[in-house]
Amino acid sequence: MSDTPTTQPTAQPATDAPPPPRRFLALRQDIPQWQGLLYGALCIVLCMGVWWFVTRGESEQRILSYTVLPSPGETLAAFSSLWFDRALTRNTVATLWRVVLGFGLAAVVGIPLGVLCGCFSRVQAFFAPLSIFGRNIPVAALIPLTFSLFGIDEFQKVMLLFIASVAFVFSDTARAISDVSNQYIDTAYTLGANRRQVIMKVLVPLAMPSVFNSLRLLFGLAFGYIMLGELVTIGDTGGLGHIINVSMRRGPREHILLVLLIIPLVALAIDRLLFWVQRELFPHRYKGTGVLHHGMQALFHIWEDIACVLWRRPVQAPIAISQPPTTPASHHEPKQP
Repeated sequence: MSDTPTTQPTAQPATDAPPPPRRFLALRQDIPQWQGLLYGALCIVLCMGVWWFVTRGESEQRILSYTVLPSPGETLAAFSSLWFDRALTRNTVATLWRVVLGFGLAAVVGIPLGVLCGCFSRVQAFFAPLSIFGRNIPVAALIPLTFSLFGIDEFQKVMLLFIASVAFVFSDTARAISDVSNQYIDTAYTLGANRRQVIMKVLVPLAMPSVFNSLRLLFGLAFGYIMLGELVTIGDTGGLGHIINVSMRRGPREHILLVLLIIPLVALAIDRLLFWVQRELFPHRYKGTGVLHHGMQALFHIWEDIACVLWRRPVQAPIAISQPPTTPASHHEPKQP
């Protein structure tokens, strides 16, 4: 027998192993875009089929009577009266204007406050009770308070939306600022930046993609808040919520279903528009062409040039420090012999 030890062959990873089989319900499997549209259309057809099934036939023979749920045909037939008699366009614009004002005010106040909370722990600890209170209080409980504080006019609806949204805006902004890695801060300090430059040149630009994405998602939430504010109202204030409120008391019932179908369509259109803006503002994050990003950069450089011209301080000459004249050391020549 040979004394040479025998080595066991090590298992080598199979490089030519076949890929795992593609299953219909594979986890996180990417599907083509046409399949996504197809499955979405099938879901809509299924819901419409269920709606038609429970409201088919005469009113006495239906599973759900007309007073509970009108049929799809009856609902679509009432669209002309909703458009002309109930001023659908004007009421939709009124609702959107309230959302823009209230949520825009929440963004103007919440984003700077969130930046401060994300940068300074003591500021975040100070505003933590307000954040917890604002994110957990029911919006319906704010309606009587806003009536007593701001009246029953447009200002009340704007402030209701502002109070209901500002806590979410500044908490999400603070979280986005906090998620920026400390390596960027250390690098900026190493390059000689001060605290203000670190905040404005490093933290805020790196957190803005997440902040804008949060604003886009919160805009849909604000749309639901304003509908609640328009449902609980006094007098003819207009808006989509006012149409639902009047239709519940006086009819027709079809207008309620039509408004409930229009609201998601309007919200989806706005969301897609904001998503396009998001992609174009932050192409490095969301793979856009960067049209708006380059435009914003150009405007920012123009503003810096204008600010440099308007607020440029004269450069002072360096102050020469007077020193006593130095007398040269005496040089003694060697004596001649």
